[in-house]
Amino acid sequence: MTATDTLVRPNLARDTRNVLTRELKPVVRDPFTLIFSLLQPLVFLGLFAPLLIGDSGQPAGETLAWFVPGVLVMIVLFGTGATGSNLQYEMMTGSHERTLVAPLARSSLLVGRALKEIAPIVVQALVIVLIAWPFGFAADIPGLLIGLALLAVFGVGLGSLSYSLALATKDREWLFWGVQQSLIFPLLILSGMLLPLDDAPEWMRAVASVNPVNWVVQAERALFAGDLGDVTVLWGWVSALAVAVVGLIVGVRAIRRSN
Repeated sequence: MTATDTLVRPNLARDTRNVLTRELKPVVRDPFTLIFSLLQPLVFLGLFAPLLIGDSGQPAGETLAWFVPGVLVMIVLFGTGATGSNLQYEMMTGSHERTLVAPLARSSLLVGRALKEIAPIVVQALVIVLIAWPFGFAADIPGLLIGLALLAVFGVGLGSLSYSLALATKDREWLFWGVQQSLIFPLLILSGMLLPLDDAPEWMRAVASVNPVNWVVQAERALFAGDLGDVTVLWGWVSALAVAVVGLIVGVRAIRRSN
């Protein structure tokens, strides 16, 4: 084995770091896209939250303590769920094919991209929390930090699944968005993210009980309230880790078969 062979030999940790760095550069150079993606959660926070506050009859702080964690999960759901479209664009322009022939471990192309999702999630979540704080929202600081970590893990899993969908649909954008939208909205509605499911039909509550998004939402609410030992926190982590593991396994297999 020559010195040159050693230098170009794929290394998962190094290659993942290189891919992660490459993926983060556009975010740093053009943070406007990060700000623009906050419009949807800000609309829900500004227009939907007042309706809940007026309808609940509870203090604004209590209603926001229930609603804001759901908005943060919404950021993850919509943000990472659509991120595969970026990979799809690269596939259509040919840049993805050029990346495949680079001396990089194939799996690093997926893992690095998935890890990139952590930075936007954390930044956007903190912005929403800071905006809601003056209006009565308050969060337990240790719970907030653990909640951000939970969102990051969940986002890595959803991002990996989104990339897998892009690899499967290739240049068929209509199919990517059709599948994505068909999954995102049922997951959102059946998570109790925007409205409580207490008075929902029994079948909806049954489906919600196996919806990982529902458990992550409940875990975030418990964490932000400071109930770190609540059983929903455990189930939230189990759900997020399960999605992350499945997403990475499916994504790595898809990228290895990509050509």
